[in-house]
Amino acid sequence: MFVDSVELTISSGKGGAGCISFWTEQFVAKGGPDGGEGGRGGSIFCKVDNNTDTLSALRGRRVIKAENGRPGEGRKCYGRKGKDTTIIVPPGTQVVDMETQEVLMDLVTEGDIRKFLDGGKGGLGNTHFKNSTNQRPTYAQPGLPGESRIVRLEMKLIADVGLVGFPNVGKSTLISTLSNARPKVANYEFTTLIPNIGIVGVGDFDSFAMADIPGIIEGASDGRGLGLEFLKHIERTKTLLLLIDATNYREMKYQYEILKDELKNYSDELSRRPHAVAITKIDALSSDEVNEKTQQFLADLSLKPNNTLNKFGDLKGATSYGQVKEEWEDVSVDEPAFVMPISSVAQMHTEVLRYALADLVSQQRKMDKADG
Repeated sequence: MFVDSVELTISSGKGGAGCISFWTEQFVAKGGPDGGEGGRGGSIFCKVDNNTDTLSALRGRRVIKAENGRPGEGRKCYGRKGKDTTIIVPPGTQVVDMETQEVLMDLVTEGDIRKFLDGGKGGLGNTHFKNSTNQRPTYAQPGLPGESRIVRLEMKLIADVGLVGFPNVGKSTLISTLSNARPKVANYEFTTLIPNIGIVGVGDFDSFAMADIPGIIEGASDGRGLGLEFLKHIERTKTLLLLIDATNYREMKYQYEILKDELKNYSDELSRRPHAVAITKIDALSSDEVNEKTQQFLADLSLKPNNTLNKFGDLKGATSYGQVKEEWEDVSVDEPAFVMPISSVAQMHTEVLRYALADLVSQQRKMDKADG
């Protein structure tokens, strides 16, 4: 089961109490205090594991608590430390405080282990309180309580390219064509009910991750449909691919504007991400209809047609648009990096799209590296 959000009460262990004890032994009349310290309570750690792709292992759990420290004992024996508890989470998980909505931890790196809550300190035994004026102390410290937080663990997929589009626009078909993902594909809306992620191979050595989320409808940023619940999964994507259905009853310009508006309403930062446009399902139209619709779409966006899409090869006469990648840093993110007509079913221009996205991802990685 796909679970991307759970609410938990997480507590570290309480420290063990110090011991009140006196050394009693044959022929030793006044052995003095010998109470040992209590053990420290167990701590809470979070570990990022690539082998975990959902939070389903935490589903149904209300409380996670580390073990308490054991109390100290006589003969200056320390109490045993409480066992630590490690919470295994997938990459991209955030720990959010339920009271303040503050992001306490952002866990993205594979193998990263970070302490979340520290265990309570064990109390001192009475042996620590003896002095010249108090040679028989009859008190010891209690262990300190552990920390406790009510949090929400929220998983957000990490991908290089995020697919965004209306329901039944062809997102699942595209990701199954380009990557190793095998989502459910059917000819009706809201086929995709959970996000999917696939690895798109480019040549023998390069690849990038592509994420597909359920379809977005108008008003998704206000909670309509499934969009609001899953829009968070493209927050971490560096590049967006907006899919526009050439056969839909909605005008292509309308689809594009609604998608851009919903992204902006959800997150202004997300709306400023570099993006490209793929016009889907062109196999259902004639070549003349494809060119006519694409030319009209480009005209509506005030873009100049380019039927070679610069470095990506010949599109066999299909009208398209592409920005010059050498000048990518100077290009406004308000414009798409390219507009390309494709058909995932007939695999028309999908290979060109693969390498176009790879180039876009490569440029974005270089920019991120330059920014530090």
